[in-house]
Amino acid sequence: MTRGAETKQQTARRFAGRSALVLAFFALAATSLLARAVHLQVLNKDFLNRQADSRHLRTEKISAHRGTITDRNGEPLAISTPVDSIWANPKELASAIDKVPKLAKILGLDSQTLMRRITRSMEREFLYLKRHLSPKTAQAVLALKLPGVNVQREYRRYYPAGEVTGHLIGFTNIDDAGQEGLELAFNHWLAGESGLKRVLKDRLGRSVENVESIRPARHGKELRASIDLRIQYVAYRTLKAAVQAHNAESGSIVVLDVRTGEVLAIVNQPTYNPNDRSQYSAERYRNRAITDIFEPGSSMKPLIVAAALESGDYRPSSIVDTAPGYVVVDAKRIEDPRNLGRISLTTILARSSNVGVTKLAMSLQPEQLWQTMTKFGLGSLTASGFPGESAGLLTHYSHWQPISQATLAYGYGVSVTPLQLAQAFAALGSDGRMHPISLIAVEQAGDGEQVLAATTAIAVRRMLEEVVRPGGTGTKAAVAGYRVAGKTGTAWKFAAGGYSEHKYISIFAGLAPASSPRLAVIVVIDEPSGELYYGSDVAAPVFADVMAESLRLLAVPPDALPARDPGGILQAMSR
Repeated sequence: MTRGAETKQQTARRFAGRSALVLAFFALAATSLLARAVHLQVLNKDFLNRQADSRHLRTEKISAHRGTITDRNGEPLAISTPVDSIWANPKELASAIDKVPKLAKILGLDSQTLMRRITRSMEREFLYLKRHLSPKTAQAVLALKLPGVNVQREYRRYYPAGEVTGHLIGFTNIDDAGQEGLELAFNHWLAGESGLKRVLKDRLGRSVENVESIRPARHGKELRASIDLRIQYVAYRTLKAAVQAHNAESGSIVVLDVRTGEVLAIVNQPTYNPNDRSQYSAERYRNRAITDIFEPGSSMKPLIVAAALESGDYRPSSIVDTAPGYVVVDAKRIEDPRNLGRISLTTILARSSNVGVTKLAMSLQPEQLWQTMTKFGLGSLTASGFPGESAGLLTHYSHWQPISQATLAYGYGVSVTPLQLAQAFAALGSDGRMHPISLIAVEQAGDGEQVLAATTAIAVRRMLEEVVRPGGTGTKAAVAGYRVAGKTGTAWKFAAGGYSEHKYISIFAGLAPASSPRLAVIVVIDEPSGELYYGSDVAAPVFADVMAESLRLLAVPPDALPARDPGGILQAMSR
């Protein structure tokens, strides 16, 4: 064999060997790929699917809105409006940290502050950047296409009536949970339950497909409040004007439906706007008509007269001798502005005699007097369910001294809320029946509890009509066309070391139409300044305005129309 042939043969063998090696390599690679594919697609399929899901499948919340609050006529008082909140995964957003200043500008935030929040939260996967934005602003954020930045639909509470109903309705926090007022008291009813859904997201964290619904959202239920927004506005407007006119510290008005116990209006001054979170301070948002207590002064006297009639020792025609114009109890001299002599129970109320009502109270057994006061609801909650309601203060009769019983007669040593006083007068208006106070519209009113004889309640109402007629202390509470039964009250305020002779609370409590009462209205003005401070001058005119407008809005028929001249009628008929 020649050398050339031998060389060719060796070259052929080396090529064949290399080819076999290459083929073996490809065969091995193919086998490895096949084995890997089997491993991935068959043996390790579940694990890999879980890993893929963990990277691209997310569980998102479906926000549920709170139930709407309306007045008794369906006018909205609290509604939920859709808003968007921006959140981010700090780890993902860190990869585009250079675009944070643009993001901060759209959100209205300081870029350095936002940068620090992001870098300090790298261990977290969820960070709110800003909540409750308009959809337009949220879309501007998404247009930046930042990694890890997402939008979440939420709901924000809006109060159409603003400060007119703020004290009653209350407000929610940024998570839409009730914090005050009806929003808190009925949070379990109003609050919805968020749903859950599984979504598929791309590498930038954007939702590209809804995979499945895990739990549907359950929206909150509607709440129908007892108030009539028309009457509420009348009370709000009138009280605000009175507090400003008398430069008073504060004021409250309560309007009750005597037949049902429903609160038709409840307002306070100063007030606040629940749509403005900067006004959220306890001094502004507490409902003084339900949480604050005061000594009722002479507005307490009708309840004492009722207790005297209930004892059986007195009749409406009974006479009390108030001569010589004062009475001394435990070395304390209690007196009237002048000696009224022998007067009836009606005159005691009409002229607001401290001596007469003190003698009435001192003639009764302490236990008997205390029991009547407790039947009127003094010293106990009204069962309105309002958060923070005060029970007032009525000391047990076993702790009374003679002077305690005497001062109780004209409204000192006992404390009530405006709502409690309204409930007590409503009992007089409903012929002795006490209806539970309701801040929610009542579909069908119950019979209530008979707390005193109907004859007693009717007799006291008739006496209270004289308070508003000429010669009484409450003439400025008169309402044209209607008979009004009411009582004035002026109480010194307690201060350090005793009662202040320069700080007063002005009160008027009354019912109308007196022949068959529909409304009970309580007006309390705290610390009016200036020359006028008596309840007859400050609170009574406010009562008259609110009562007159409320009766008109409810279309309550007048019960005191002037009598027609028969001669004039006959003359008109003959024409």
